[in-house]
Amino acid sequence: MARRPHPGPGRSTARLAAVQALYQIELAGGDPEQVIGEFSGHRLGETVEGIRIARPDAGLFVALVRGVVRSRRDLDDMIAAVLTEDWTIERLETLLRCILRAGIHELADRPDVPARVVISEYVDLADAFYGEKETGLVNGVLDRLARELRPEELAVPHGSGKPGKPAG
Repeated sequence: MARRPHPGPGRSTARLAAVQALYQIELAGGDPEQVIGEFSGHRLGETVEGIRIARPDAGLFVALVRGVVRSRRDLDDMIAAVLTEDWTIERLETLLRCILRAGIHELADRPDVPARVVISEYVDLADAFYGEKETGLVNGVLDRLARELRPEELAVPHGSGKPGKPAG
């Protein structure tokens, strides 16, 4: 059985950097292009606490930041649609919103990246910053939206009980 390729450290690092840039934009109200330039020129591929961080996929980093900034209202509407009535998008912590926005953007606008990879990557990111509750929220929101945005990819074949393509 062939294994699906791992997204690679450069793509994972690009997602982390994009979430960090989006967080900075959200908190400081900075110009997205200026933040992209700052990250590209000074912060990507740096050494942190003596550990060299994998050089991020620059194209993915830029596409994520620009895409989330451009589609923020639509992304927030998608998040709000799956939250319970007593939770609003504004109640979510800023970093959690940034993680969800980036993940949903990839699900909606990057069909070249498998939905399960997107979900896994952003659940891992949430797990790096949060506990079980928030990580579960990210998993639940992304899974639900992935099933709406990419139903063919996450369809459960009749009688199998497992997601995937129908036999035959």
